[in-house]
Amino acid sequence: MKKYQALFTIRFSSGLQYRAAALGGIATQFAWGFMELLAFLAFYKANPGAYPMEFSQTVSYIWLQQAFLALFMTWFYEQDIFETITSGAVAYELVRPIDLYNRWFCHSAANRLARAVLRCFPILLVAFIVPEPLRMSLPPDLGQFGLFMISVPLSLGVVVAFTMLVYISVFFTLSPIGVRIVAALLADFLAGGIVPLPFFPDVVRGVVEILPFAAMQNMPLRIYSGHISGAAAVRGLFLQAFWFVILVVLGKLWMKLALRRAVVQGG
Repeated sequence: MKKYQALFTIRFSSGLQYRAAALGGIATQFAWGFMELLAFLAFYKANPGAYPMEFSQTVSYIWLQQAFLALFMTWFYEQDIFETITSGAVAYELVRPIDLYNRWFCHSAANRLARAVLRCFPILLVAFIVPEPLRMSLPPDLGQFGLFMISVPLSLGVVVAFTMLVYISVFFTLSPIGVRIVAALLADFLAGGIVPLPFFPDVVRGVVEILPFAAMQNMPLRIYSGHISGAAAVRGLFLQAFWFVILVVLGKLWMKLALRRAVVQGG
């Protein structure tokens, strides 16, 4: 366990060095966040009371989504992992006395967390001081905030476990481009990254909300905003834990199969 903690710490510290990239990301996320909020505001004003979430809940959802985008974005991948596989450098990784799946998992989780730490505070600060109705609200109560704090790491775990499947798939393909694009678009849409899941048609939402994508950003953001509370929020946490375990087990099994079949430079 200590070796994985060391790997996580090293990668996290390394990720904190990219401050210029974080500033660029913050500016982009402010622009995107305000654009989304103004678009939703126009819809709400045009037809008040016709939407499944209160506007204040939608505002909190969007601001949190932008603040913690690095944790939740399914379209962010570690390019060096792809290059390690396609170049054959994975052979060097295999001679190290450490589980390859766990190494890459720690690598990805730490990098995401470092990016989120650099970006979240300025975005949240502005979100709490902008004028109404675009101002972010606090959770309904401390219990709801506690559930949110449990849901966030579970969401991160599910996202990383999902991206691990994308990395492993590259062992079976000539190029990672196709798989990563399809996986990112599908996951981001079904996780509520483009439109929150409550805005989906009822029939579609009933199916999507039991898929692993609903255990990603959808759950913590709706818990914080108060759209999911009480027993429903607790069930949501169990759904996240369930999919986290399933995806990790599936990833480990698939990794073993991939490594058995892997051929590096004809060896």
